[in-house]
Amino acid sequence: MTDPEKKKKSSKMVNITINLPEIYDENIKKLIGMRIVASRSEAIRTALRDFLHNEYNNLKLLGFFEEDS
Repeated sequence: MTDPEKKKKSSKMVNITINLPEIYDENIKKLIGMRIVASRSEAIRTALRDFLHNEYNNLKLLGFFEEDS
């Protein structure tokens, strides 16, 4: 598989640095140990995805998005 073909099949990821309270990291490590998530990155992606989904739904309920008629 050539490089352009690889790019089409995977979504683009960006690398960011964040600072977390130690307790968050400890709990993420527990989740990894329990095999609930595979890695810190996966835990944070899942949490962020859930947060964004909930916020979108909250804004929708509050009428921030117009319904198409």
